[in-house]
Amino acid sequence: MSSKEEIVLQGSLSMKGGDGIYSYAKNSSFQRKSADVVREKIDEAIAEKLDMKSLCSRGSRFHIADFGCSTGPNTFIAMQNILESIERKYQSQCPTGQIPEFQVFFNDQVSNDFNTLFTTLPLDRKYFVAGVPGPFHGRLFPASSLHFAYSSTALHWLSKVPEVLLDKNSPSFNKGRIYCTSTLDKVVDAYSSQFAKDIKIFLEARAKELVAGGMLVMIMPAKRNENPHCQTGMGMCIEYLESSFLDMVNEGIISEAKVDSFNLPLYEASLEEMMELIQRNGSFNIEKMELTTVAKGESTFENYSPYTVQMLKMHMRAGLEEIISKHFGTEIIDDLFDRYAIKLENLFHRLQSGKGKGTQMFVILKRK
Repeated sequence: MSSKEEIVLQGSLSMKGGDGIYSYAKNSSFQRKSADVVREKIDEAIAEKLDMKSLCSRGSRFHIADFGCSTGPNTFIAMQNILESIERKYQSQCPTGQIPEFQVFFNDQVSNDFNTLFTTLPLDRKYFVAGVPGPFHGRLFPASSLHFAYSSTALHWLSKVPEVLLDKNSPSFNKGRIYCTSTLDKVVDAYSSQFAKDIKIFLEARAKELVAGGMLVMIMPAKRNENPHCQTGMGMCIEYLESSFLDMVNEGIISEAKVDSFNLPLYEASLEEMMELIQRNGSFNIEKMELTTVAKGESTFENYSPYTVQMLKMHMRAGLEEIISKHFGTEIIDDLFDRYAIKLENLFHRLQSGKGKGTQMFVILKRK
């Protein structure tokens, strides 16, 4: 992959913008559920582990950043919940003190639809707002300028597709596949290696930006160590999308070479992988680290019905349309996802059998 192609990819990792029927803002209920299931755990961590008296002794402003905010209400709900927890902690530690002013930074790729994001800002918010465009795999803020960092369902996106997956002469060439659901260990290793590089950079950047005692919360899709990627919920969803691409190849709608040169820059890490990366960084204490399961309901896609099929189709389209369009063109999108929806009945049967149960990683770190 050329450096020019890598730049294109970096700019393509934003979700579908606007507020139309295919937008991320209208199709991100699963991501909201992912954050909701750990809301009380975040509240507990703030109450027990965040020393507001010490943090606020250095100034009257408290800085929070959401890395990978995208568009829609999810980021505002998360920030409001966090702010309320921080206010309660401050009042318990400093009952006679004046609550600090809050500055919230919303970060995502430069191609993110910040216009839609800011037109939907809550009118009753009690914080100042700034947008910070740019990839979070690197520095975005001055040293020791953040008190609380948050990232939900964003860190499983890689900064780029591993180059070896596209090299026909490499044993890692991922022919006919668009993700690491292959049985080839070298394909999985390439994805895992890129994830490790990205998280290393992310943690190094956040370690420099967070003050001592500052908190970092991370929520992301994950896999159990013993499960291959083809048995995760995300892996299964992508397998059926991959099958839809191959059907279009067989019908001559798109070329085989076009599919062979396309891989999704996504990776579900295991708890063990993430633990090793955090410990290797050495700048954080691990306050909580666990796998959680998103509660059952319509937004978890576990129960088959025409409605949930449509929900999952829209969910996948909102997340992947931009990057697929960049590679294949916009003209295939409607056909691709219509084919995908037809295949989803089989996916739901697999999910209901207990395979591919949605799992996510929940991590709370504290800057040393």
